[in-house]
Formats: sequence, structure tokens, C-alpha cells
Amino acid sequence: MKFKAEIDVMPHDALLDPQGKAVTQAMETIGLNEIQEVRIGRHIRLFVEAGDAATAASKVEEACKKMLANAIMESYSFSIEAV
Repeated sequence: MKFKAEIDVMPHDALLDPQGKAVTQAMETIGLNEIQEVRIGRHIRLFVEAGDAATAASKVEEACKKMLANAIMESYSFSIEAV
């Protein structure tokens, strides 16, 4: 079976996010003062061949831990769906 994984990787809340800070300040400059505390992360989509959703999720978890996210600086979440 083929599964699609949607992964979001974000910096930990306790860490500074220079990109997010710059975007937050830019929002003020263009008159969008209501938008605050912007955090910039990554969105990753990938496809996994696996026998079932649990196996696919396990493979995605492994990919996140080993390559897609830096556990010291980032957190991640993902969803899996059959395609």
C-alpha cells in the first residue's frame, strides 16, 4: 500500500526564531499589528510504501528522528493517509 505523510517541523518554543521575528516585525510595517509571534518551520510531504498505516508511521517516525528534524532544536508532528 502507498501512504502519504504530511510532516511539520518547527523550532522549539524556547529557542529564538530569527526568521519568525523578522516576519513579525514586517507585519507591523505593513499594518498587520494583529499578527504576532510568528514562527517559521518546514512542511515536508513524502510517500511511503508499507503493508499498513502503523508500519508507514513507524518509517516516517524513523525518518524524522534520523534526518528530517534536529531533536535538539526542533519538534515535529505528522499525519499519514492511504493514497
